[in-house]
Amino acid sequence: MKVLITGIAGFIGSHMAEYLHQKNIEVDGVDNFNDYYDVKLKRFNAEILNKQGIKIIEGNLCDKSTYKMLDKDYHFIIHFAAQPGISETSSFESYLNNNLIATQKLVEFTKLQKQLVQFINISTSSVYGKFATKNEEAKPEPTSYYGVTKLAAEQLVLAEARKQHFNACSLRLYSVYGPRERPDKLYTKLISAAVNDTKFPLFEGSKSHKRSFTYVGDIVNGIYLALKNYKKTNLEIINIGNFQQETTESGILFVEKNLKKHISLEAKSPRKSDQQETIADISKARQLLGYAPKTHLNEGIKKQITWFNKMTSTHGKL
Repeated sequence: MKVLITGIAGFIGSHMAEYLHQKNIEVDGVDNFNDYYDVKLKRFNAEILNKQGIKIIEGNLCDKSTYKMLDKDYHFIIHFAAQPGISETSSFESYLNNNLIATQKLVEFTKLQKQLVQFINISTSSVYGKFATKNEEAKPEPTSYYGVTKLAAEQLVLAEARKQHFNACSLRLYSVYGPRERPDKLYTKLISAAVNDTKFPLFEGSKSHKRSFTYVGDIVNGIYLALKNYKKTNLEIINIGNFQQETTESGILFVEKNLKKHISLEAKSPRKSDQQETIADISKARQLLGYAPKTHLNEGIKKQITWFNKMTSTHGKL
């Protein structure tokens, strides 16, 4: 079996590559190493994968030249690559190009794959909008450029599957955290604030936000189960997350408890596009895939702290 992973040097993509490699599955990857966050972190991830013999092609999915460097015999394509988050400093054009145009170019490449079994699109709970508490049958109501363009990309992929150009499914992920989490995301920022005695910027009202925080190990296991059960998943949209819900305040307290340090909070104006509540309805994932997340938030945070300390001791401040 041969798998292509887009966004392979990123947070979840790098974990997915290792997971499949450990199961003796051949993995290739592509990443454009963009500067949305410090590129050195992606380089560190790529170095870890390279040492395991995983091939990484540096290229932009919007560019024709990238596809000339990729093979033509993939059985699965797992599409992580995207412009992430709801940063107010990111333009609509960056979301459009990296989430939709790049996906359209990848779709055209996918049509040329003679041995393809399935295209696994990685989507997000952000497509549901402010309250991501619904099952997959609910009407999407995204409130951010990120959510809008990820929903469009998802439907672009599924449209090709409906036309029977290839088989595809889309997995909507919920609040992923763990080792290698981006520096702009909640737990890396909290851990950094605690370790470095700096203030943590807390958006007004967000302390009470409820989230389905899902450990990255549970996420990649869910994606693997989708790959393994491909015969059941064509044209399906499936939530992959943690059915247990925690508040942002609980997450802050877990970090403080594990590091035995108080985190000073700095109030920031609320973000209009922020989700108020997420709770992953994973009934379909349980039924179709046998998916069952196992990692409690406190346990996952401990693992992320271990990673953070190792990274900073080796490479300096994140």
